[in-house]
Amino acid sequence: MAIEHTVVFRLIHPAGSSQETEFLDSARRTLTAIPGVTDFVIKQQCSPKSDLAWQFSMRFADQSAYDAYNAHPAHVAFVEQRWQTEVAAFQEYDFVPR
Repeated sequence: MAIEHTVVFRLIHPAGSSQETEFLDSARRTLTAIPGVTDFVIKQQCSPKSDLAWQFSMRFADQSAYDAYNAHPAHVAFVEQRWQTEVAAFQEYDFVPR
């Protein structure tokens, strides 16, 4: 069953900064290169109701593709080297069709 993996987050970097842009560009390059990732999208929050300004969304064909992504060295390195140091807050949501 297909899985849509999403995460909404706020960065430590100022909005519109070169650091913010570089983080988003790096995430796109790194995460889309991992086998099994499809339909990767970066979205920006446009409502004042949340201070979580960004969203990554991607799809996986099934649980095994999602598990492989989570264990992939590029994903692990991105989380350890970038995510844990540059993301101030986040919420993660994973969805399957009903």
